[in-house]
Amino acid sequence: MLQIDNVTYRIGDRVLLENANVTVPDGHRIGLVGRNGTGKTTLLKLIQGQIEADEGSVSVREKITLAAVSQQAPTGTRSPLDVVLAAHQERDRLLLESETAEDPQRIAEIHTRLADIDAHTAPARAASILSGLGFDQSAQNAPLDSFSGGWQMRVALAAALFPNPDLLLLDEPTNHLDYEATLWFERYLASYANTVIVVSHDRSLLNKSVNHILHLRDRQLKLYRGTYDTFERTHREHLDQQSKLRQKQNYQRHRIERFVERFRYKAMKAKQAQSRLKALERMEPIASVVEERTTPISFPNPESASPALLVYENAAVGYEPHSPVLSEINLRIDPGDRIALLGANGNGKSTFARLVSDRLSLQSGKRARHRKFTVGYFAQHQLEELSAGETAVEAMGRQFPRTIEQDIRTRLGTFGFSKPLAETPIRDLSGGEKARLLLAFAGISAPQLLVLDEPTNHLDVDARESLVHAINEFEGAVILITHDRHIVELCADHLWIVENGTVTPFEGSLDDYERLTLHSLDQNDVTTDPSTTTPAKSKNNQKKARRQRAEKRMELAPYRRAIAESETLIDRLTEEKQKIERLLSESGTHEAVGQSPSDMLIRLAEIDQQLLLEEKKWVDATEFIEAAGRNDL
Repeated sequence: MLQIDNVTYRIGDRVLLENANVTVPDGHRIGLVGRNGTGKTTLLKLIQGQIEADEGSVSVREKITLAAVSQQAPTGTRSPLDVVLAAHQERDRLLLESETAEDPQRIAEIHTRLADIDAHTAPARAASILSGLGFDQSAQNAPLDSFSGGWQMRVALAAALFPNPDLLLLDEPTNHLDYEATLWFERYLASYANTVIVVSHDRSLLNKSVNHILHLRDRQLKLYRGTYDTFERTHREHLDQQSKLRQKQNYQRHRIERFVERFRYKAMKAKQAQSRLKALERMEPIASVVEERTTPISFPNPESASPALLVYENAAVGYEPHSPVLSEINLRIDPGDRIALLGANGNGKSTFARLVSDRLSLQSGKRARHRKFTVGYFAQHQLEELSAGETAVEAMGRQFPRTIEQDIRTRLGTFGFSKPLAETPIRDLSGGEKARLLLAFAGISAPQLLVLDEPTNHLDVDARESLVHAINEFEGAVILITHDRHIVELCADHLWIVENGTVTPFEGSLDDYERLTLHSLDQNDVTTDPSTTTPAKSKNNQKKARRQRAEKRMELAPYRRAIAESETLIDRLTEEKQKIERLLSESGTHEAVGQSPSDMLIRLAEIDQQLLLEEKKWVDATEFIEAAGRNDL
């Protein structure tokens, strides 16, 4: 399918690829990974023929179809459905030719080929892809100019998927998707029958949707079999092995050098010394292992505060008077809460984020705030508000004029900004560096609440791992909007759903939410010609699905609470057990705490009984919920 032979590519004095080689067979689903700036997008351009290698060759098998997402968002009066259908150029060409063809043999050939490419089911298939990416029946037929840039890029993605090309190239395809559309896309890509190369830093997608990882590191390409987790483990083992081999070789080299130095001028040993000297010259040096620098991210901890930080009662918020986007909000945020907002783009997640971060005012209802309450806010649109000519130091100084320059530089240093980088004009920073700058802005004042609206779009895998660590180490509350499942899974303790014009807690796990979402997508999938599906029917299906989800949440809520209560008690009992065991192992400690060893042993036995009981409750509730999830599918 694809052959890359000894490719070298330079940008100015910088070498991105040097004698790089890889062979990609048919049917491989490949995740292309590597640090930001290593040349992943450049490699896709080389494959497409948009640029040429300085040395070597990139060859793609003849007569294959190749597609990539256009970097230019489609605009105009055409509908998303029209744009997606037009992306299958062969279908359009054959349909046009069939209207004028007169030769019976040619007409037969045209109809045979149209049948081969499922041309007559094309409208339904195009509608199905658009539906999975979040376009309902009405949106599929609306003019493109009525959509935001993010939604227009979803149309561009759908247009690349629809022709089912032999080779599909995707560069960060989930950046413009919400969590729900990302779930659909992961499943779609996992079942893709042809060859795909996808650049992504989304660990969940790289674990669920690809079967090979292509790693770009040190200007070289290496293909690994398996998911990202498998690659990460294999790569680490390879580096460890390389380090050990280098140590062994250095020892051998040192030993030979000592022998040669000692005996090269002695007649009896001179011949042996010369032989070993030649062996030393033939010895291929093993490259030293250079650890890739991990991007540091950390948020300073806020001053401790008692609950609650923020309480809303029957609150409403919006942009136009008497026209709220969200209403009937009855929620409470406490110190240490980790809340992930879920729901389709356009439902109001960012609106709620602006409300809690004081960028929007209440239209009605009540809000109570802790006297120590402060908030830090990150959102993608802030990238456009940065002044291109300023340095990171100057930008932060302007944003926080009361902070002295040394403190600003120290703060930037905790986000990976060295002195030269901190003094680089923002126009010359990468997308990831700009994102880290805004994250530094959000946390500089040690706020009680951090609001992070899609913080990962420009971060590579390692930077995302640093962000996970920073969020988990932060002692304040966090509200998180992201399409990255890995981050939600590792950071969020609470899930809040933004849908139907309000925000409500979700009484379930992330797995439960994914099952319900995918089940709803399957129910609403367009499998017939969209012209035969009425908007009313689509709307009724959506209402029915929402009602079923609500009923399921209510049914499972007691079991969720039982699991949470058991987990809390198990943690407390385990901590107490470990403390008693530690006291028993330390001679004389029991006297200091006023308990005899026999009393401690009795308490240990009681704890063991309680743990058995709570673990059984936890297992029973978990099995019930898992069984309910299987019955839904």
